[in-house]
Amino acid sequence: MLMKTLALAALAACAVHAQTDRIEGQRIRAHVRFLSDDLLEGRAPGTRGGALTERYIAAQFAAAGLQPGGDEGSYFQRVPLKRVEALPTPKLSFSRGGQNVELEWLEEFTGHSHLQRPKVSLDAELVFVGHGIRAPEFKWDDYAGADVRGKIAVLFTNEPPSTDPKFFGGPALTYYGRWTYKYEEALRQGAAGVLIIHTDTTAGYGYHVVKANGRPQPQVGRAGDAPALGFAGWISQTAGEKLLKMSGNDVENMLKRADSRGFRAVPLGVRARLSMDYQITDMETYNVAGKVEGNGAADEAVVFSAHWDHLGIGDKLEGDAIYNGALDNATGCGMLIEIARAWAQMEPKPRRTALFIAVTAEESGLLGSEYFAKNPVMPAAKIAAAFNFDTFSPLGRVRDAVLIGAERLPIFKLIQSVAERHQLTLKPDPRPEQGSYFRSDHFSFAKAGIPAVSVGMGSDRVAGLTPALEAVANRLKGVYHTPKDEYTEDWNFAGMEQFARFGFVLGLETANQQELPARIQP
Repeated sequence: MLMKTLALAALAACAVHAQTDRIEGQRIRAHVRFLSDDLLEGRAPGTRGGALTERYIAAQFAAAGLQPGGDEGSYFQRVPLKRVEALPTPKLSFSRGGQNVELEWLEEFTGHSHLQRPKVSLDAELVFVGHGIRAPEFKWDDYAGADVRGKIAVLFTNEPPSTDPKFFGGPALTYYGRWTYKYEEALRQGAAGVLIIHTDTTAGYGYHVVKANGRPQPQVGRAGDAPALGFAGWISQTAGEKLLKMSGNDVENMLKRADSRGFRAVPLGVRARLSMDYQITDMETYNVAGKVEGNGAADEAVVFSAHWDHLGIGDKLEGDAIYNGALDNATGCGMLIEIARAWAQMEPKPRRTALFIAVTAEESGLLGSEYFAKNPVMPAAKIAAAFNFDTFSPLGRVRDAVLIGAERLPIFKLIQSVAERHQLTLKPDPRPEQGSYFRSDHFSFAKAGIPAVSVGMGSDRVAGLTPALEAVANRLKGVYHTPKDEYTEDWNFAGMEQFARFGFVLGLETANQQELPARIQP
């Protein structure tokens, strides 16, 4: 009996190796090359380039042998969004007494109204609310004693610094530190708007990243007269200095106050006047979904996901205005397609169904994955786990993997086992202060209780960089959310092949587990 069991295990292992061998770096390269081509104009949702992207991925799913997993027997799940476009030229000014300061659109302030109206005007007092956090479990309330109803909350992103894991998670950023939370809490407090003062330190990225918030933006359609912020956006650190100077303060001092226990909100004695005109249109954008039916528990599923969208056409950088998004996230999409192709060819099929989902509007706040998580093709309680793929290095194979949040999951031991067999060491988040757990599409699934994680590469390379790859690495420094995130033929896809195979086996073993994993709290 023991010999028979060992023989079956050996046969199963051979079958898995044969299947993962079908996932090849050169096939992933072909997808990345096309998806990041100028022809697709940066893959912005609701644009010609976005539509081409959706159709390309659907065609690849069909060619791979996947069944449609979208609406009405199609590969497309429509995500009902509004395209909110600011018309020239938004105006924002601060005034106190006889003093008046006008800010320059995009260069000093950026963002959008959530009211989804053609005209938006605000004339309101400004109240500084620190980090804008209410966290009773940490005995922290930046809104204590403050009345921001009908006013504009001024705040920093991030959260109070900590080395104690029991206080705001120690160095790791909690959801309280995310800009999305800031907007949500300010709205709950009745604020008319939010201005986040940007600093590289508190945000974790340069102002050029948030500047993109001024471009046409997808938003979830507002239901009737549901409460919404009149303005949700950012001001540059320079603009923040101008504002705080009017109240006798500065950015450094106010950040120190915000970081201190016992902080209390501060009325700035300054009024803001905002005027914006908008064009609001319905967007045509889709999640692309395909599936492979399971064999034995087909009413349950494992999800593989990657976001297909990027930033489209924007500000020129050295003459280039197309934000191609080769790393972010043509790489993840190419891997998703090839995992799907290998899965569809597998015989016998795993117990559970596999859902392959290329989601839209990640760059606008995980909107596509959030919509899918709330409107799945099967109940979230029947989804065993979700594995997300977002941004992979073209510099070759590595010895380590970073699956942020994996330790939270009931399948953590499974993940450890698969990593060991792939000669990968699981490493913790190298930048916990950046809150990466909350910044990719797996978080949408986690909020629905689904065990979910993004599969990521580490940086411990199997081999040192050749001079050619050293040149690639240097060229890719600082390309995040710029037109320089472009594919070139000197990329090495061995690492993407490695991690697509790793992700395939993670999904396969989860799909074959006898029991559904327990639900999680994100």
